[in-house]
Amino acid sequence: MKFTPPPTFLTRPTLHGTFGMSATTHWLATGTAQSVLERGGNAFDAAVAAGFVLHVVEPHLNGPGGDMTAIFATAEDPTPTVLMGQGPAPACASREHYLAEGLDLVPGSGALAAAVPGAVDAWFVLLRDHGTWELADVLAYAVGYARDGHPVLARVGETIATVEDLFTEHWPTSAQQWMPHGRPPAPGEMVRNQAYARTLERLVAAGEAGATDRAGRIEEARRQWREGFVAREAASFLAVPHRHSTGGDHAGVITAEDFAAFSATYEPAVTYDFRGHTVAKTGAWGQGPALLQTLAILDGFDDAHLDPSTALGAHTVLEAQKLALADRDAYYGDTDVPLATLLSAEYATGRRALITAEASAELRPGQVPGHEPFLPPLRTEYDPGHENSRAGLGEPTVAPTGETRGDTCHLDIVDRWGNIISATPSGGWLQSSPAIPALGFCLGSRLQMTWLEEGSPATLTPGRRPRTTLTPTLVLRGGRPVTALGSPGGDQQDQWQLLYLLRTIVGGYSPQQAIDAPALHTTSMPGSFWPRTWTPAGAVVEDRLGDDVIAELRRRGHRVTRAGDWSLGRLSAVTLDPDTGVLSAAANPRGVQGYAAGR
Repeated sequence: MKFTPPPTFLTRPTLHGTFGMSATTHWLATGTAQSVLERGGNAFDAAVAAGFVLHVVEPHLNGPGGDMTAIFATAEDPTPTVLMGQGPAPACASREHYLAEGLDLVPGSGALAAAVPGAVDAWFVLLRDHGTWELADVLAYAVGYARDGHPVLARVGETIATVEDLFTEHWPTSAQQWMPHGRPPAPGEMVRNQAYARTLERLVAAGEAGATDRAGRIEEARRQWREGFVAREAASFLAVPHRHSTGGDHAGVITAEDFAAFSATYEPAVTYDFRGHTVAKTGAWGQGPALLQTLAILDGFDDAHLDPSTALGAHTVLEAQKLALADRDAYYGDTDVPLATLLSAEYATGRRALITAEASAELRPGQVPGHEPFLPPLRTEYDPGHENSRAGLGEPTVAPTGETRGDTCHLDIVDRWGNIISATPSGGWLQSSPAIPALGFCLGSRLQMTWLEEGSPATLTPGRRPRTTLTPTLVLRGGRPVTALGSPGGDQQDQWQLLYLLRTIVGGYSPQQAIDAPALHTTSMPGSFWPRTWTPAGAVVEDRLGDDVIAELRRRGHRVTRAGDWSLGRLSAVTLDPDTGVLSAAANPRGVQGYAAGR
């Protein structure tokens, strides 16, 4: 059957062409990527250039001290491959140390929350192995915006204003960098990060001095990041105690040796076949397989249950997501995860049977033979109608103490040769920890996604990756890649991507129609971000879903928060028709900064 008709009013068209397509969460990154394609670079050159520009223009959503995961396929090999840029916990980041510091949760801001940075190393590895450009040419865009300035987003200034007291009272280096005039920057004001420009220029110079070939120059820059001045400056600066989100002062535990020990890697993707399409995700050290589990549960329903624009469909989608996310919290982590069982048809059938006409208000992980499900502490949201339960509505929820709940950046690129990539850089937000003045950035806060309780697959463990929320997606049809998509949004990333997949694969929507259509998500799971709270039976919906649908969801027992007409999700996508060579792109209008470009 047909879904609810797609929106007749579209905020912008789905772009079509044959040369190359770029879609990102900031127009300057999109313009950068397209510029690289126009000058002969491939999708991977374009992705790296855009990724470093995002460090500069969306510093409240990502930074060089953060992490990045990507999934891609090359023109020569259509096999989906995961680029793993999620750094692990430092060697001294033990739960015993954190408990001895008087903590019961990993803080949401401050250097104790920092995993080893992985984004920059991952971008360098991708450029070395699959790009064609020199490092200096790729980084020139970011260096220019950092050194010469760019008009700042209103949301950047608003984020800085939220943490202004923290900066002025406790993090003076952040105040110097982000409030050089003694105040948060005004919307459109030219801002610069000359320290970061110098950092990038030093990396390029080290590469050019240390090698005579392109790959060698990239490797020498990597070495300077992992073993040279970047590692030394970061570790030394953050060893000084500073304020954390808990209200106490602590020293970081990351060392230069932790930087040196990490290297980005490639991994095979985890996949699930759904309605003639193969959906590819990261492993269960990320939350990506939860989307695959949700698809497995929904695959047993008829089309009427899969339309997110109806009360029946919205209810079914929310309930399926709760079950998959409960398994995420019970079983996922950088450890032995029973994915073969969790993605099996038999297991999905049992989970599907738990969905009734009423909303569940329980955390219900499944039972996997030989594995004991971890039941996380359940801290209830203070008030589902207040700001703290609205994290990830399109920009992060930032507290005055610096902790950030949700959101990040995203990019999707496809070129005329058939190279395609979806990448989600995140972490290292300007509000994560004090700015390192010699480098122009701070470290991230990904360790807040680990637990200090024993027995969790995501318990804080030295050398293990925290279970990240970063979750880009690649879709294949007939073994050939056809779509790269993703979204910022913390715990909501896969939830919003699910709506896109259902509407395009089952409902027949175009990419832009699927992105523009009303969105929703559940908050009925422990949040991945400090303070790790949940709203039992919680559902957040855009008002455009309609009064009748919202009323029916409430009648079924969902605790609904209305989020406004255009507030949920920052999806983007590029597509490739392997039979015709036609490329497409679409980007999110919410937040008024994501754009697609191409020809």
